[in-house]
Amino acid sequence: MEPANYSSLRTRRGFIRQALCAAVGTAAMSNTIRDLRFMNAAMAQSVSTISDYKALICIFLNGGNDSNNLFIPTIASEWANYATIRTPALAIPNADGSRATALALNNLTADGHTYGIHPAAPELQAMFNNGKLAAIFNVGTLVYPVTKAQYTAGSVALPPQLFSHADQQVQWQTSIPDRAPTTGWGGRCADLMDTYNPKNGANDVLSMCISLAGSNTFEVGGTVQQYSVSSGGVVSLTSNLGPSAAQLARTGTLNNILIIDAQQQNMLEQNYALAFEHALASGTGLTTSLASNPLKTSGYWNTFPTTVTTPNGGSTFTSSLMAQMKMVGQIIEAGYRSAASGGLGMKRQVFFVQVGGYDLHTGQTNNAGSTTVDNTKVVIGAQANLFAELSQTMNAFQNAMTQIGVQNSDPNFDQRVTSFTASDFGRTLPSNSLGSDHGWGSHHLVFGGGVNGQRTYGKFPALVVGGPDDTSTGRWIPTTSVDQFAATMATWFGVDNTNINTVFPNLGRFNTPNMGFMAAT
Repeated sequence: MEPANYSSLRTRRGFIRQALCAAVGTAAMSNTIRDLRFMNAAMAQSVSTISDYKALICIFLNGGNDSNNLFIPTIASEWANYATIRTPALAIPNADGSRATALALNNLTADGHTYGIHPAAPELQAMFNNGKLAAIFNVGTLVYPVTKAQYTAGSVALPPQLFSHADQQVQWQTSIPDRAPTTGWGGRCADLMDTYNPKNGANDVLSMCISLAGSNTFEVGGTVQQYSVSSGGVVSLTSNLGPSAAQLARTGTLNNILIIDAQQQNMLEQNYALAFEHALASGTGLTTSLASNPLKTSGYWNTFPTTVTTPNGGSTFTSSLMAQMKMVGQIIEAGYRSAASGGLGMKRQVFFVQVGGYDLHTGQTNNAGSTTVDNTKVVIGAQANLFAELSQTMNAFQNAMTQIGVQNSDPNFDQRVTSFTASDFGRTLPSNSLGSDHGWGSHHLVFGGGVNGQRTYGKFPALVVGGPDDTSTGRWIPTTSVDQFAATMATWFGVDNTNINTVFPNLGRFNTPNMGFMAAT
């Protein structure tokens, strides 16, 4: 039988849950609620005190990026294989002076191949050739290393639900495809290293994990909870409820409902209240620090682009990725500065941003089925616009990291910040109408001054359908695991050799746990 006050209790709890989850700036409350486990904190990494600052940024290309057009072989025979399979809809021209062609990369890696990058991405070409960008070939979710023969025979365990958007997104973000997802690899890094960040009593001054794209799996930890902000900054409950006297009164009422006092005997209510209180304090501190950033007060962030120029004649569009990365840059500036100078004094920060539009089964090129306009050096299509957005955004962001270094008399500051791409999966080499189908292995980018750039890592697949590197349909069997890709960055971030297998429990199954694309620090 229900207690007499059951209905009012249910209404109150429902209101609390909805209010908490609706507030973007209140520490990704849906995850906080989900992860109220009342468990002991994960064992922190027991190494000497970390004194430097580092930030790691996951740029998730939602939908499955067709990286077969991001890196293009430029040796004539290899390009001919590529073009034959991708023609007529998807092939990027090679060494054709009358049209937009693959942009040459001055690759320092002697792997017997030469490569170009998509013609919509000249900024990425410059970053690569200047040593600030590395390419990691044919990365994907793996349970164990697998060859074509093993795949065909079914003799090695494979990640479940291959080619499924939702499943592969989760597996990329957890790096544990053969277990039910509970935490992400970014969250596990944060659990180990959170002790180095400043505290306000028992609480973090600000969560190590910051999301610009709402709740995500990558940043879910056992103890560290992701904190969500918008591209405009902290969105507080006060701004959600409004500035009028009546609306502010509602905010006060919510505070009273959630206030921690001796009368609260219910553990769930206590934890709601603790999370709520901590979130408000974090939001206030971050907002104050953002407002006092030197580059903010100097007007620098007002010059950060808000739009992307398309390669099809110079039109522009407002970019969500630009807006997210601009806010990441501002939070990095606030996190890096010491508390004495109005900053937060963070030592480690993990960010998650996301941009959609990469699920291009069709519309990847223009309706005529061409990636370029005849007799012009213009590249067109939805994918060209996406690559232009990524290229221009990362160029603007890297410039901002240089400016933070100048502002803080730290000429090596850009070595402290590393960004990388991730995506559901790659796509098939053969075209699917004016797009491509779901694939598996994909090529990825790592950006920053701490990258051993101007190099390619991993094995570029033989561009042959039914060849040695695909499943028989032009889907690449990964030769680099997500574990290896992620562990290389986690090691740079500061996870030590003792704990790297805690963060990546499957890493020991692969021969090269550190791929070498990050500089030793």
